[in-house]
Amino acid sequence: MNKKTIWITGGSTGIGKALAIKFANKGWNVAISARRENLLKEISDNHENIHGFPLDVTDKAKCKEVFEKIKNNFHNVDICFFSTGTWNPKKEKDIDVEQIENVFKINFFGTLNSIKAVENYFKNKKSGIITIVSSIAGYRGLPNSTGYGPSKSALNNLAESLYFDFGKSNVRVCLVSPGFIKTPMTDKNDFKMPFLKTPEYAAEKIYEGLINKNSFEIHFPKSLTLILKILSFLPNKIYFGLIGKLTKYQKKN
Repeated sequence: MNKKTIWITGGSTGIGKALAIKFANKGWNVAISARRENLLKEISDNHENIHGFPLDVTDKAKCKEVFEKIKNNFHNVDICFFSTGTWNPKKEKDIDVEQIENVFKINFFGTLNSIKAVENYFKNKKSGIITIVSSIAGYRGLPNSTGYGPSKSALNNLAESLYFDFGKSNVRVCLVSPGFIKTPMTDKNDFKMPFLKTPEYAAEKIYEGLINKNSFEIHFPKSLTLILKILSFLPNKIYFGLIGKLTKYQKKN
């Protein structure tokens, strides 16, 4: 029986790395992609089932090229997990257009480039899972999040749209909305992160959601995400007031 294969972008650190190890330990072939080749090599050298494929997801042609290599290497791909992202809290407090463009280039268009690279393969195969990693920051607008939050909100909308498109070909589109996970990216935050979890916790929840469940969205920890989901339904005036108090945001008179 042939091993199943998963392709993970953003696989060199954080959630992507933890998920790669989780699937490898379950006997899957795991292809991981990221820009830093040294980190990919370090992971693949220490795990028999993990193989590195360097990639900058902002390069459309390279995304297609790398996926072709993965297909040729493993002959079959069952799940794609697109988790490449960037976040710089120090530059999120102002309307820095160049910075916002860069965030969208990586978070949104990088994911879109990756999806485009696998589109025909999965639609012709008529099976498989395409996973888009978003964030709780994409539920509704938050203070000091001029690029990251909007880019994740765009991914939420994209995932919902593609759910219908790929569904016609029996391909599952899944949205992952993590809360605060301790990664090199969240280490940049200068505020207290409630319900902070490890990448291994996230990997466990994602694996369970992808393999043993069939829901559209995998969100965790529920103690945080369910609260935010309820808040997202509130009228603007109430929502702005609550978020203002919770984040200590003060409107200037």
